[in-house]
Amino acid sequence: MKDLSAKQRRIVEYIRGFIDEHDYPPSIRQIQEACAISSTSVVDYNLRILEKLGYIRRDREVSRAIELLQGGSRRPRVVAVPIIGTIAAGQPIPVPSADTWESYDHSEVIEISPEMVGDHENVYALRVKGNSMIDALVNDGDVVLLQAVNSARDGDMVAAWLKKEQEATLKKFYRDGDRVRLQPANETMEPIYTEAANVQIQGKVILAIRNP
Repeated sequence: MKDLSAKQRRIVEYIRGFIDEHDYPPSIRQIQEACAISSTSVVDYNLRILEKLGYIRRDREVSRAIELLQGGSRRPRVVAVPIIGTIAAGQPIPVPSADTWESYDHSEVIEISPEMVGDHENVYALRVKGNSMIDALVNDGDVVLLQAVNSARDGDMVAAWLKKEQEATLKKFYRDGDRVRLQPANETMEPIYTEAANVQIQGKVILAIRNP
């Protein structure tokens, strides 16, 4: 690593040690704190250099997607998606905003193959509480992967933030005139009807993973 600065060598050594201990890569914030770097933007700058020099490979659109290419064993590539909270598939309960998920210090992750993420950007995960989506094969305790988006098409399964109630819920989204229908996938439960202006889409479900 003669072509690297002292800071870049510290970053590579920290990533290697973290992967050896946890079997998934660290977040940018963890690299910043462990290597005593002034900001996450400085970490990102140095990761770009390491990537250009062929020391790492990463997907900048997905948290923790860093793979060592030199000075460490080549492992099957995985993506560690942060689980940022819990969302109700039943009665709405508060969850963190999808607009701010990157700022969280993610202590829980789920490892998946890159193929499961596909071309989706800004992917995060929520643990499901409740059974209102059981007919869509989403059960209590499952984890759903979502793309952080602010719009949806009819029939999409979404994390919807209800502004007046200050709560979020996991439902299928439908436009109904000047209202929105948030439809459960459980015939024993009633849909939620509300004004379209009261609904903020926080994310669209791209995959459900059975209780891991």
